[in-house]
Amino acid sequence: MPSGPQLFTDNQWEPVVWSKTGPKGKAAKSSSEVNAARRSGAEVDTSKKILAGGNKSAHSQVSNAKKLDENQETFRHDTVSHDFKMALQQARLAKKMTQAALATQINEKGTVINEYESGRAIPNGAIINKLNRVLGVRLPKAK
Repeated sequence: MPSGPQLFTDNQWEPVVWSKTGPKGKAAKSSSEVNAARRSGAEVDTSKKILAGGNKSAHSQVSNAKKLDENQETFRHDTVSHDFKMALQQARLAKKMTQAALATQINEKGTVINEYESGRAIPNGAIINKLNRVLGVRLPKAK
């Protein structure tokens, strides 16, 4: 007898066949009826289930949407006052600083100073305190 693995000459494996079954129950009847009606040329009336396959979060209905539609108020953020922006600009020019230089002094971006001087900025107490300290002035209340 030879040593090691032995090779068998007869095949012990049987083929396995996978088959997919069709729908069962009500779905099988309805789809076969619809297909038969289509083949015969009859009119087929199909309807979609409510919210079937839709993105529910994107199409959700707001419970108080009517109140939102009827509301005529405009909501705006508080911005700095005209007095504040003029005082900031005058204090910066008195120190002979550019907006970029003032921004680097208070460790903020240059756009922050630009927004404060143009009146578009939302007041931030920490930034206003930094501006007061660097410019050596007391700026008026923002709003």
